[in-house]
Amino acid sequence: MRTLQAIRHRSWNGQLFVLVAAMLLLAGCTVGPKYKAPSVPTPPAYKEMGNWKTAQPSDQNLGGNWWEIFQDPQLNALEQQINVSNQNLKGAVAQYQEARAALRYARADYYPTIGTAPSATRQRYSDNRPGSAARGTTFNDFVLPVDLSYQVNAWGRVSKNVESYREQAQASAADLAVVNLTMHADLAIDYFAARTLDAEEKLLQNTVAQYEQALQLNEERYKGGLASEVEVEQARTILETTQAQLVDVGVASAQYEHAAAVLVGKPPADFSLPALPLTAPPPPIPVGIPSELLQRRPDVAAAERRVASANAQVGLAKTAYYPLINIVGSGGFESGTITTLFQGPSALWSVGASVAETIFDGGRRHALNDEAKAAYDASVASYRQTVLAAFQQVEDNLAALRVLEQEAGVQANAVQSAQKSLELSNTRYDGGVTSYLEVITAQNAALSDEVTAVDILGRRMASAVFLIEALGGGWDRSTLPDRPECCGKLAMNSSTR
Repeated sequence: MRTLQAIRHRSWNGQLFVLVAAMLLLAGCTVGPKYKAPSVPTPPAYKEMGNWKTAQPSDQNLGGNWWEIFQDPQLNALEQQINVSNQNLKGAVAQYQEARAALRYARADYYPTIGTAPSATRQRYSDNRPGSAARGTTFNDFVLPVDLSYQVNAWGRVSKNVESYREQAQASAADLAVVNLTMHADLAIDYFAARTLDAEEKLLQNTVAQYEQALQLNEERYKGGLASEVEVEQARTILETTQAQLVDVGVASAQYEHAAAVLVGKPPADFSLPALPLTAPPPPIPVGIPSELLQRRPDVAAAERRVASANAQVGLAKTAYYPLINIVGSGGFESGTITTLFQGPSALWSVGASVAETIFDGGRRHALNDEAKAAYDASVASYRQTVLAAFQQVEDNLAALRVLEQEAGVQANAVQSAQKSLELSNTRYDGGVTSYLEVITAQNAALSDEVTAVDILGRRMASAVFLIEALGGGWDRSTLPDRPECCGKLAMNSSTR
């Protein structure tokens, strides 16, 4: 009898082994499309490059701290504070950490779930219990169970889900790089705008000083009978108008200073930006070729990773057509006496497997597949639109820099001509050949041309920053973590190679 039981026991164990082996083989069967990055039209060169030289490997690269290309120590010091104190950047880091945690949660499905619920009870059966068995019995029951459940990764059901979360985590890492780049670029733009206003303020201060001298001269001439009261009031009018312009510059300057304070994570009351008039034009920006933009823009990388995640979701939706395979088991010890709980006769166990397949669901699985495919198509369209927008931003700022450089040359000539006209008008007025109205007209023209020249220089600096941002700020796709779930803290500098 014992021999027969042993044979049956070995036969059952063999059948169980075959069943488990078959399930493990199923784990290697993955359904769904293999991922391939969507194709995008890429021009061989930028249209607005003009006569600009394409950056060569030996040329200066934007590098990690791209703002250092402007060679401005004050800007460098401010930019370094972004990574430490900017709250938007800290929020983006937290979102990336959230995506990593979600990925680790999904990866846990690769492993079985094991639990236990120990219990200790003392029980007495009623003396009037039906039947004679155990009537009036009092006994202890000590149980130490261990339960195991495991969903087999058949058809790639688990791995496709993990793949989707991994791509989402990589997209979140790229989103962090986008926020980092944007914050640094915003600070540079606000900084150069403030410096442009410093230059305009200095120009207006010098002009006010000149107009004060002119008013004093006209008042003296009026007292001496050489000028009319009208000319005195004309000189006073242009002086006070220019003083009002000088005051108005302070409003915008304060606002840019406050914006810079928030970007570096400080209250505006605790931050001040020393005046430093803008004088130098922007440096040459290494541009590269359009195909490199797909590797240098973090927003393009984020959009592409979301396409990959959507592709994994298509495969995950397909697994709904296949059986769900689970392995369950339990074991442990049970005894009426705690001293014999861990002895061999107290051991208990069971193991089994189940296969669940949906026979009819009213088209639910088909709808789920259609939904996943539509989401994939939408992500592809979003990715291609992001690439097109990236090309546009580069072209826009290349054109802006090229045209503004030409405009700056023309405006410089206009400033020289206006200054020459003002000198001639002053000479004619001193000689009594013309009225002071001609001098005022020349003064207005000269001041307007000088302010315009300063504004053009500020726009050139802003366009340079916008171009760097459009190029990705020196960021590179290779910085994305291959395994976000196990890597350390992602580098805060989005431009680090």
